Amino acid sequence: MIEIGRNNILTIARIVPPGAIMVDQEENEVLLPNKYVPAGSKAGDELDLFVYTDSEDRPVATNLVPKVKRNEFGCLRVKDVNNIGAFLDWGLEKDLLVPFSEQQMNMRPGQWQMVYVYLDQITKRLTASAKIHHYLDKDNVALEEGESVDVIIGKTTELGVMVIVNNKYQGMIYENEIFQELLKGDVMKGFVKLVREDGKIDVSL
Repeated sequence: MIEIGRNNILTIARIVPPGAIMVDQEENEVLLPNKYVPAGSKAGDELDLFVYTDSEDRPVATNLVPKVKRNEFGCLRVKDVNNIGAFLDWGLEKDLLVPFSEQQMNMRPGQWQMVYVYLDQITKRLTASAKIHHYLDKDNVALEEGESVDVIIGKTTELGVMVIVNNKYQGMIYENEIFQELLKGDVMKGFVKLVREDGKIDVSL
């Protein structure tokens, strides 16, 4: 089964005018547009491709690497806002939608927002939510002090910089422990300083 919002190992079944028809082991098909077909590709070649839906809600494959995938957190820049919601730059041609119902406060172009990406079970579209507290694990923090972790750099607060830890937990790097420029959206290595009773984590770089 081809998974929308994730990378899939797919095989070229045939080359058609719009691009390459890719299939999985169950012969499910998805189009890889011409612009993403590697030069010299032929039927039988295997490619590692990201699959999402285009502007007409059709599954489409790409060899571009999105900044965030399904069931992941990411800090992304708002490109545009219209009567549907806000659209975020996640590195693909079609921007990522945050519906108004999934915004904590109204977003504006140029802002950076920490979001969680999920597959809407009704529309089958990849959608983002800024209500990240719904997706953070606060009750089962399986981390120990001193443990190495991956952190996604988020917004700056009065205390420091908010981060997402190991794509599961909320953390904080305190202002007095920041000795380098931290860019929103960057993924960095850190270390657990303290796991608090409320499930939040103090992190050092």
